[in-house]
Amino acid sequence: MPDIELDSLSLKELKALQAQVARAIATYEDRRKKDALSELEEKARELGFTLAELTGVAVHRKRAPAEAKYANPANPADTWSGRGRKPRWFEEAMKAGKSEDDLRV
Repeated sequence: MPDIELDSLSLKELKALQAQVARAIATYEDRRKKDALSELEEKARELGFTLAELTGVAVHRKRAPAEAKYANPANPADTWSGRGRKPRWFEEAMKAGKSEDDLRV
């Protein structure tokens, strides 16, 4: 580690150095964990496994966003996939006498 002559630095340079040290300290453990995880994943790959297989941790896969099935007649950019809670515009259109087929994309 290079020796830094602190007495020769200005106040601005000292504060910048202090901020860098504070960031390095705050992220130290995270960086070490990331490095350790990378080493373990590499070793597992060398042995023909994934780390999830060896630890028994289930891999959570994210579901792709659902395609829009319905569009708001007043604003076609406002869509709904048919999953989850019905949007207000959908319910209002149904009360106004529209059918689901009328609102399909």
